[in-house]
Formats: sequence, C-alpha cells, structure tokens
Amino acid sequence: MLQKDKICVLTLGCVKNIVDSEKLLGYFEAKGFPVTDNPNNTDILIINTCGFIQQAIDENANYINLASKMKQDEKLKKLFVVGCFSERFKKDFKNRFPLIDNFYGTNFHKSIIDDITKSKTELIGERHLLTPKHYAYLKIQDGCEHKCAFCSIPYFKGGFVSETPQSLIDEAQNLIKNGTKEIILIAQDTTSYGIDFANKQVLPKLMEQISELDGLHWLRLMYAFPRNFPLELLDLIAKKDNIAKYIDLPIQHISSNVLKFMGRGMTKQQTLKLLYKIREKVPQIAIRTTLIVGFPNETEENFRELLEFVTEFQFERLGVFEYSAEKGTPAFAYGDPIPSEIKKDRLNQIMLAQQEISKKKNKQMVNQELEIIIDSKQGNKFIGRTTFDAPEIDNSVIIYKKNLEIGQIYKFKISGASEYDLIVK
Repeated sequence: MLQKDKICVLTLGCVKNIVDSEKLLGYFEAKGFPVTDNPNNTDILIINTCGFIQQAIDENANYINLASKMKQDEKLKKLFVVGCFSERFKKDFKNRFPLIDNFYGTNFHKSIIDDITKSKTELIGERHLLTPKHYAYLKIQDGCEHKCAFCSIPYFKGGFVSETPQSLIDEAQNLIKNGTKEIILIAQDTTSYGIDFANKQVLPKLMEQISELDGLHWLRLMYAFPRNFPLELLDLIAKKDNIAKYIDLPIQHISSNVLKFMGRGMTKQQTLKLLYKIREKVPQIAIRTTLIVGFPNETEENFRELLEFVTEFQFERLGVFEYSAEKGTPAFAYGDPIPSEIKKDRLNQIMLAQQEISKKKNKQMVNQELEIIIDSKQGNKFIGRTTFDAPEIDNSVIIYKKNLEIGQIYKFKISGASEYDLIVK
C-alpha cells in the first residue's frame, strides 16, 4: 500500500481560521493521511490566509514567498493557498505566485480535499485541534451583513451562514468527550447567530443548550456585535455557573460622529446604555472591547472623547488598532488623512490609560480565591487564566507551584498582581 503524502496546514490570521484548519486536518487525519505542524517537513503545504488588513496581507505574501521557494527547491510536492486572502486576491496573485498549485477561497474544504485525494468526498466533521485540547473554538456562523465602513469581510465572505444548532451541539459534545473543558463561541458576529435560518436571534437558546452538556466547565462568548444585542442573553450569563462571566463586545469607538461614519448603526448614547445594562445585569462580568483610532474623520476632539470614556468606563480588557485603509471598503473613499505618527500616539495614549485600569483591577483580585485553568508551563512556572480571560489575548496568571497538570482547573488564592498578570506563590 502506497504511503500517503504528509500534510501541513499553516494558519494565519484569526481564530476563525484556526477552526477551518482544524476541520481540514481532521478530515485528512481520519482518512489516514499523516499530518504535521512542521511546514519544513511535509509533502503538501496548505496556507490558510487572512485578508482583513494590509498588515495581514503583507504577512500572507511573505509566507507564500517562503513556501514558493521551498516548492522551487523541490522541498514540497504541492502548495495550496486558501482562505480570505485567496478569496480576495487570487486573480491578482496567480501570476505573482506561479508555483502555487491552486488558490481556493473561504469555502475551500471540499474543493481542496477533492483536489488532493482525486476523488469526491463527504466531509465527516472531524477536528484536529491546533489549540491545547482543554480549550477549543466553536465557529457558529460565517459571513457578515453589517457593512461597517472600514471592513472588507462582507464583500468577500458574503452574508450570514449559521451552522445548525444540532451540528454545533454534536460538535461541542465531541470536543468535551475528547477532553475539552472550555468552549469559546466565535463568528464574525455571534449575536446574529440564527438570523439566516430562524429569522431571529437564537444565540441565547444555543448557549443554554451547550451549557447543559455534561463535562463542560466554561462556555465563553466572543465577537458579540453591539447593535441589536439580545438582552435576554445577560440573564442566562448571570444564571449559569459554567457560562464565563465574560463578553467580548467590539464597540470600535464612542463618538457618535465617528460611529456614524464607521457605519456601526449605533450612537454614543445607545452604546453607553448597552454597556451599563451589561454591568447592571451581570455585575461581576469582565467586558472586553476593541477600538479603532485614526479613522479618517476622527478629530482630536473625537479622540479626547474616546480617551475620556475609556478612563471613566474602565473596561476589564481592551485592545486598540490603528485604522487601515482597505481598498474595496466604503471608508476607502474617505482617504487616509490622519498621519501614522498621530495614529500611533493615539493608540499609545489609550493603552497607557488601559494599563493603569488593568493594574488597578488586578490588584483588587489579590487575596481572592479564583478558579484558574492551566494553559502551559514555562521554566519553573505555570501559566494559567481566570474565567475573566480568553486565551492568547487577555491577562495571565503566573503560578509558582509544582506538580500541576496542564488543562486542569485549580482554585488558588491570588498573592500578587501587575498590569497584565496575576501571581500565585
């Protein structure tokens, strides 16, 4: 029997891409193909790309160049590019990267499997986790219909396409059976889940059904769009012990002037009303948000309004991005009039303010006993997270203890704190 080619998927971009790669690898693994995470020791390399902003586009091109050199040197039998970058730019890049065997867009699974296996296939729903097995992302929906002025995603991904509730429950059940303790719900907009098949938001019902699965310790919600947020979801988060008291709600800005030009469909007053309602309904919740500075019509006054708001509201977790003018988006017509150095200065001012907020909130945790999930070991210390933190992007807990097990959840008393870390000694 001939040995099947070894396959590696190199995943760039967001966690939604991680899930797509996991499903692709899961299929090949279930069909007897050897899979590897080492792109330097594989027969077939599949690069799963991001096409969101220029920085990601440049990163894609860099990796594709490196892989093309490997193909030229006959270190690869086949080279494929899939995902958002490929969907958005494949016509432009076919000539630039002639050694790529094929480009596939965002709905690539069946096509590339047929190409590699040379047969028509039925997808089987397996996953080869690229995360530690104790946490996993569950992509509940793809696409977006919001048409935010700065975002290209709806133009190459299309509208909402939700997974069926039963398929998600089955997938969650399989993850838990294989050792997953924390499931993280993701989509372009999780709060719109179900609108395409039920003509209404059904995220609260889905979350309740998943939370009732035996063996699930934490269920976490990411990428919740603020407009039309289903307030009944807050009662569920408050009621269910295994739903993390955490929500990721990207507001992007607080100035009504900027929000209007961003096409967010909300005013400052509507945004504030929602944020304070979340705090009222779930007082212990950690709210994460993301902001954009340097949008074309952001005046110095608009920025000061944003900085003052960040200082006053005091988000538990916060990220900031500089505006990137993307061809094909409505905002591209506004140009990019704010100089890079001003964008960087505004970003730094926000992050310095948030650093002080984070330090203060972390110090309030000292002497509290908290549940901590262990993600990794580094030298003589373990790195974990509280229920208030998502993997990779939020705060960590540094634990100076022996004989802990990665993936397990322990209760520890917090003994110290810094800007972005809690300490257990």
